[in-house]
Amino acid sequence: MQKRIFGVETEYGIIFSPEGRKTLPVEKAIRFLFEKLITTEHFLNVFLENGARFYQDTGCHPEYATPECSSPKQLIVYDRAGERILEDLQNYAEERIREERIPGKLSIFKNNTDFVGNSYGCHENYLVDRDVDFYYLAEQLIPFLVTRQIYSGAGKVFQTQEGTHYCVSQRAQHIYQKISGTTTNDRSIINTRDEPHADREKYRRLHVIVGDSNMSEYTNFLKIGAATVVLQMIEDNYINKDFTLRNPVKSIKDISYDTTCQRKLRLDNGREFSPIEIQRDYCEMAHRYIEDYPVSEEVRQAVSMWSHALDCLETDPEKLDTKIDWIIKRKLIRSFVENKEISWTNPRIFMLDLQYHDIRVKKGLYYLLERKGQVDRILNDDEILKAKTEPPHDTRARMRGEFIKLARQNGIQYDLDWSNIRLGNLLNVRVVCNNPFETDVEKVSELVKTIQKTNLRKTSLSKLVIQS
Repeated sequence: MQKRIFGVETEYGIIFSPEGRKTLPVEKAIRFLFEKLITTEHFLNVFLENGARFYQDTGCHPEYATPECSSPKQLIVYDRAGERILEDLQNYAEERIREERIPGKLSIFKNNTDFVGNSYGCHENYLVDRDVDFYYLAEQLIPFLVTRQIYSGAGKVFQTQEGTHYCVSQRAQHIYQKISGTTTNDRSIINTRDEPHADREKYRRLHVIVGDSNMSEYTNFLKIGAATVVLQMIEDNYINKDFTLRNPVKSIKDISYDTTCQRKLRLDNGREFSPIEIQRDYCEMAHRYIEDYPVSEEVRQAVSMWSHALDCLETDPEKLDTKIDWIIKRKLIRSFVENKEISWTNPRIFMLDLQYHDIRVKKGLYYLLERKGQVDRILNDDEILKAKTEPPHDTRARMRGEFIKLARQNGIQYDLDWSNIRLGNLLNVRVVCNNPFETDVEKVSELVKTIQKTNLRKTSLSKLVIQS
């Protein structure tokens, strides 16, 4: 599939730290986050003008799902826009907390673990053709997903019975299966939930739940771009090597604990390779593939970045200390340890780890490095600002976003999900949007005008359905 839909769902960690005896339950803090967006008390689930969805997920986590995107770069623009939207809501929530006279600090983190061992996810979604053998695709993709953490991991300081370890990935320690239907208990690398949010006859959604949440734009683009070309190679039956791991769940944990990225993994065929070697084989195939098959310039850029990252990981990982999250963070912590002459077991190290993921531009440690020019960027601030309110121009999200603006301007009642727009006082007029590549906003505009002029109680509208 050359033309593909991408999406990312990011669950955020949220903490309220009281500065007195009076505290605030996380549930109420999240309600304050939503208060600016909604008027109905019982909804903690809302679609935004940029086509994205913001909601409360299991475990009291605010979750932002990007709108449908058509390329890796567009996806990371809208992922980063989600951080800025959530920061705006955080500022509003803090005002409401002050009005309640509850002294304390509200913090939101784009990470994957808390201090008591819970994990929350960053889920990637890739649209695939229904006629592709899903389980074959998943089996082919798993060795790539297991080993890609060497450049896509967010890094984590772990305290275990054996001591303190710096690990490549936050999410790897919480994976227990290769493939399963659950995203909370017995988490897997690939989730089998068959919810394409599109025409079920044509499409299926590949739901990858093994990845870390990334602060680095470079890391995020590389992660999505490399996955894009590998997925396309699998669909085109281009991969001619068997990388099947004997124990992928054990391998993903072993890789995370090895910051040299050189530990050998045993394949099903008995041979042993390091994660760098496995990724190198995928990458070399990708170089050959993009010479013979049509791919976007973004994919070509990602393959070039992929090669560079592997070269550095093999010879001098510190060359990636402005690019790859886990290496950027490790350098930051090492510098702090040396300057303060403290050990890695000091509680301040764990707080430093957490603060790297603080989404506030003026307070988060990643953003401090960004302001100092110490991390590489892929995006510019103007395109992120635009993505806060403008939907992608070339996917179904454009219809949804434009409709939300028109409905709000005209005081029209509505309800939404990914594939349907319901409107009118009785929500009895429906636009079905099963084609994720559809962008026909004129259809939605005309419907809004019709609703404005028509008495919705007329029976002629009670069963109206518009197919798109």
